[in-house]
Amino acid sequence: MAATVKCLVWDLDGTLWQGTLLEDGEVHLPDEVREVVIELDSRGILQSVASRNDHEHAWARLEAFGLAEYFVLPEIGWGAKSESVRRIADRLNFALGTIAFVDDRPAERAEVAFHLPDVRCYPAEQVLDLPDLAEFTPATSTVDSRRRRQMYQAGFLREAERAAAPGPDEEFLRSLDLRMRIGRATGEELSRVEELTLRTSQMNATGVHYPDAVLRGLITDPGHEVLVVTLTDRFGPHGAVGVLLLERHPGLWHLKLLATSCRVVAYGAGATLLNWLADAAARSGVHLVADFRATERNRMMEIAYRFAGFEGLDEAPCPCADALAPAAADSGLQRLHLIPGPRVVSTVISVDAPDLSTPEGGPETP
Repeated sequence: MAATVKCLVWDLDGTLWQGTLLEDGEVHLPDEVREVVIELDSRGILQSVASRNDHEHAWARLEAFGLAEYFVLPEIGWGAKSESVRRIADRLNFALGTIAFVDDRPAERAEVAFHLPDVRCYPAEQVLDLPDLAEFTPATSTVDSRRRRQMYQAGFLREAERAAAPGPDEEFLRSLDLRMRIGRATGEELSRVEELTLRTSQMNATGVHYPDAVLRGLITDPGHEVLVVTLTDRFGPHGAVGVLLLERHPGLWHLKLLATSCRVVAYGAGATLLNWLADAAARSGVHLVADFRATERNRMMEIAYRFAGFEGLDEAPCPCADALAPAAADSGLQRLHLIPGPRVVSTVISVDAPDLSTPEGGPETP
């Protein structure tokens, strides 16, 4: 099944609006097209622009139509549209297979398709049908998905302030007042957890998607912990940024899934999570074994595990792993092992988390 579109890139003239701005002076925005933009935004699908136009003139028109706020990272100029689309994908850190492009000109669609064959291209005549297509219909709708654009826009403001900030990077991160909450998932939060396993590819340790029904069974199983991670700072919420799935064994915690949002890698969220888990395991007197399955895009996750001190069980076998069922020979699954010790969780992020020493432990002191 085709991946859900994460970002739709719009042409303007003859596509978003009727007419050619620089030739006609006045252009018309059909109400039905406006409704498509608003509907896709409510589903958590980001939208951008790749248009051959004068940037100032075109952006002023989008503002006049009341639509400018819906478009992130607009590329309005005179270069090749394939390069515009590529820059948008790179800045969002999205795989090209999750990007869509809509344009009224066959030559423009062909140019994008030639240089970026993974990008899905649609003619302008299909604009009103896009919300009915499966690839524009995410499997879940959550609080985070409905405000995804606002979270990305806040992220761009953070990046701009970070680039302009004097002094060491750690000082800037402290100035953000980053606060991480790690909590046991409730039924209401499961859709956010499932969405993370669906959307996260670079920072997903196994690439495995856990459906809602499976997760609902696990949150009531005392042998498992399903943990959801949220992050906020002075710019506002980052939303749900991580999920951990732990299985308890005597003397061993089995980390079956770790996925974190690529949006918070630069803030050290992944390292903070692994440090917190290692510290909690050390205080509980258990070893950690983490599942890892290499994919085309998750090399960063393997590096994070290695940097946190995990080693392959084939490199340093440990009897604690005897409690685990062997991985299927053809699964590509690796098991990484850590004998944890006390750790400083983070010097820039405050963490509020449960006590994992018992299945129903209370909150730790942040």
